[in-house]
Amino acid sequence: MNTKFNTLIKSFVFFLSILAVNGPIAQSAAPLNASKSNDSVSLSPKIAIVLNSGSASISRIDMQKREVIDDYPVGKEPHHLMMMPDQKNLVVANAASDNLVMINPVTGEKKQTIPNIYDPYQLGFSPDNKWFVVAGNRLDRIDIYPVVNGEIQQPPKILKTPKTPSHINFTRDSKIAFVTLQDSNEIVAIQLEQQKILWKMQVGKLPAGVWLTPEDKYLLIGLTGEDKVQVVDWREQKIVKSIKTGKGAHNFRPLGDGRHLFVSNRIDSTISKLDMLTLEKVADIKGLPAGPDCMDITPDQKELWVSFRFSKKVGVINLTTNQLEKTIKVGKSPHGIFFTPNASWN
Repeated sequence: MNTKFNTLIKSFVFFLSILAVNGPIAQSAAPLNASKSNDSVSLSPKIAIVLNSGSASISRIDMQKREVIDDYPVGKEPHHLMMMPDQKNLVVANAASDNLVMINPVTGEKKQTIPNIYDPYQLGFSPDNKWFVVAGNRLDRIDIYPVVNGEIQQPPKILKTPKTPSHINFTRDSKIAFVTLQDSNEIVAIQLEQQKILWKMQVGKLPAGVWLTPEDKYLLIGLTGEDKVQVVDWREQKIVKSIKTGKGAHNFRPLGDGRHLFVSNRIDSTISKLDMLTLEKVADIKGLPAGPDCMDITPDQKELWVSFRFSKKVGVINLTTNQLEKTIKVGKSPHGIFFTPNASWN
């Protein structure tokens, strides 16, 4: 490892070491601490942050006026974003730029760029914040960084995988990370302590979003190449049910009530609401622009904000009526979306 790279890594380690590491797991849409006070949760978010993966930019949206404040360049192919464990910094992963960009989560303003993090398509901290995992969608690899006393340890353990690692989730005990492999039609389970692949299994065409039902009972996997969500008993490594949602079932966002979960159906341009306890679809939201993808929900659970990958738009859905209220033009291929405060990710 050369001196320049060592210096860059040390800078990244130092930056992360100053962050508190006692927060909850950060999902792709950056969940906040579910134990926040009622006063904090009651506050309304002001700025929505949208990643335009095809425009290499961020759009900042005034959520009250429902209009774009500005756009600024951030890096090539910004796809996903997550809150850091201290809940004070939002990290944007630029997959094609091989870097991370730190953002002020409240204002959406750029703070710092961390170079030489390779192909960070998707990323996340384990619930105990001892592991930092990066899915390399382009490089067909998963990088596992141990975190010790708040410091990311370099170099990462690199696990070569079948084609196109995509979305990540973790068991509550932080022992296992699950990663979908889109172009291999598989999901892989990784034992984090041993930093090795535990098992992998076929689940259906183009698996993307992955979620765990309450008590980690089942895995839910969105099949973008089909029209359903697979229910997997991950302990037995078998599919126990399929929930028909819509063509292009892709990504998940929980309502925040500990029971209901939204799934975006990119091809049908609908969003389905699932009951994670009964494993049934309970509603569909229709009449949407093309390509619904990532989602976030206001803390009062009244508005669902959605990026529409194929429409260069963000939409606002009234969750009381399940009707689209507003669309806002943004950049090309909008993907990750975030605001704070937001609804719980439980």
